[in-house]
Amino acid sequence: MQARGKIFDDISQLMTNAMGVAQGARDEAETAMKSMMDRWLADRDFVTREEFDAVRAMAQKAREENEALKARLDALEGK
Repeated sequence: MQARGKIFDDISQLMTNAMGVAQGARDEAETAMKSMMDRWLADRDFVTREEFDAVRAMAQKAREENEALKARLDALEGK
């Protein structure tokens, strides 16, 4: 009966160690994939959301200024 308990303890320890190794391999693979994705994205000409929003706001302001200048020019030409 003692031998059977020892076998179960050994199997339990082996499974615990295997789960630890599997978790370590998963973490390493996840880190490698994230690093590869970060490098791939850095090689592309993507912009951040903040940069996009800033350029969009500048374009909107330029459009509004153009409309105001056009209205002013039309008023001057109409005189």
